[in-house]
Amino acid sequence: MSSSEDAKTLIETAVRRFLEEVPALEPIKIVAVIELRGRGDVQTYRIEMPGLKVTKGDDPAARVRVETQRAFFNVMAKEAHIADWREAFTYGQAKATGNPQVLQLIERVVAKQEERNRTRRASH
Repeated sequence: MSSSEDAKTLIETAVRRFLEEVPALEPIKIVAVIELRGRGDVQTYRIEMPGLKVTKGDDPAARVRVETQRAFFNVMAKEAHIADWREAFTYGQAKATGNPQVLQLIERVVAKQEERNRTRRASH
């Protein structure tokens, strides 16, 4: 498996895991770009939803751009939950830029899901 195929698979895994935890984001039509920074190398992938299509390359028209270290992403893709991603963005291990309305929408949907999860745990 080439490193670009590996990265593509990891991105698909990460997005699917995230959508399982935040299903309300699944139908939203969005094009995002993720930049994975390695040792002197940057790999860029385009993510299109709904339907989750990941392709290698940039898209200047993407509404959201996410940047993170490749090694950090590799771990997050396999193990992270919503709270881990929130922490990564809060402390700068991952950075999201782009259309403010789209970023706010994602943030609100994730916050509502976290609230539902807390309410569900409290009632059990």
